[in-house]
Amino acid sequence: MSGQQEPPAPGAEPDPGRPPAQPQPQPPRRGSFVRDLRIVWAERDFRRLLSTRLISQTGDGIFTAGLGTYVFFNAATFPNPAKGAVAFAVLYAPYSLIGPFAGVFIDRWSRRQILVYSALLRSVFVALTAGLMASGNLGAPLYVAVLLVLGVNRFFLSSLSAALPHVVAGDKLVMGNSVSPTAGGTMAAIGGLLGLGVNAATGDTEAGAAITLLVAGACYIAASMVARTMGRDLLGPTRQPDQAGPGRVLTELGVVAAGLVAGVRYVSRRRGPATALGATGGNRFLYGILFLMSILLYRNYFYRGASPSTAETHYGYLVALVAVGYFCAALITPPVTRRLSKAAFIALLLVVSAVAIGALGETYSQTGYLIMGFFLGVAGQGIAICATTVLQEQLPDGYRGRAFSLYDMMFNITFAAGALISVPFMPLNGKSQALVLVVACGYALVAAGYWLTGRHSAGPGVGGGPIPADAAHVSSS
Repeated sequence: MSGQQEPPAPGAEPDPGRPPAQPQPQPPRRGSFVRDLRIVWAERDFRRLLSTRLISQTGDGIFTAGLGTYVFFNAATFPNPAKGAVAFAVLYAPYSLIGPFAGVFIDRWSRRQILVYSALLRSVFVALTAGLMASGNLGAPLYVAVLLVLGVNRFFLSSLSAALPHVVAGDKLVMGNSVSPTAGGTMAAIGGLLGLGVNAATGDTEAGAAITLLVAGACYIAASMVARTMGRDLLGPTRQPDQAGPGRVLTELGVVAAGLVAGVRYVSRRRGPATALGATGGNRFLYGILFLMSILLYRNYFYRGASPSTAETHYGYLVALVAVGYFCAALITPPVTRRLSKAAFIALLLVVSAVAIGALGETYSQTGYLIMGFFLGVAGQGIAICATTVLQEQLPDGYRGRAFSLYDMMFNITFAAGALISVPFMPLNGKSQALVLVVACGYALVAAGYWLTGRHSAGPGVGGGPIPADAAHVSSS
């Protein structure tokens, strides 16, 4: 029902410790994804960079599917709430804790070399993870290996973002930023489906999960080979002759940490961005509870006596409906926010979530959960689009990069926290009427709190105009 998040920065991924270099503002365009792709695809170096991303993110989807099926749909074991919550924490922590500091190194080393060697290093760590899976390991060594894979991936994704301005012209940068994460997310979803297919074909066993991961490792090797076709210095970093080089690593890491603290203080004093981050965190916290509950329901309740592959297949239907909801949100959010303020739409989406959960959550019907998943997909992506647009509109360039680092942390850490905090109250089969009621009421309270505190901060004008067409391409899923 959710995927890993890449920070939706409007340009090259900034160093949170210093004002990020941003392209000149451009007027909103009424464009389409296909048109943008056709325009930027004409750039030879962009094609190579995008191909590197697409191959790698296909591997990401396969890796996530292999890991998820091993942890949650293993024929030899039934998942429990604690193991599920730990898995979420391992999957999401690197993106939040490593991401803000990655720029210190990305601004020092050749980004082309980072792409080449980080992809190869990931393939090695994937092979290690596959070996642990084949041995039936579901303990600390496996999670350490997964952390290594995802931690290196954070550098890879950040380098892709930082390299983009070097392969497209300045007047096409907005198009490039619309196309790249959207296409990458699409390929990750396709990779996830491929991973489920490979896992099902190999019998949903430890060996099958290991084979699935090795396919992901092959994608990373292929991505490294494509990245190698680009010139070593093509992607930067570049410096002017009179520009000072980077300082000491520890000093710059300290600057990043201090910058994040300053960013928290600055954003917390601006009601619009602060409440948008709060709404994002509230939504993701409650969604994390539902995510864990849904996996346990499908594996241990709906299909308790069936084969894991049957549960996995039907859970795939739920994931697909959530993805359809994400896509629909990207279509409906721009026209709706031309009539409603973003604050009103965020509050409305939170209310829709509360109603959907309250009406369908305690039916414990698969049809009901499919419908609920669709509405939660619409709400989650709609909130993400509005929240990221508020940050883009209401914060100056000098703080925007740090704000998106905070957004990234809020998006991922609260999701894992929701799952972790629900563990003591989550039954093994996931069926808990009390938890469903708590989550439904939680959404209603978040909606009320956000509306009362944020409704005057996202009206017409700064932070309140219609969402640019490009913002609909931001993917937070």
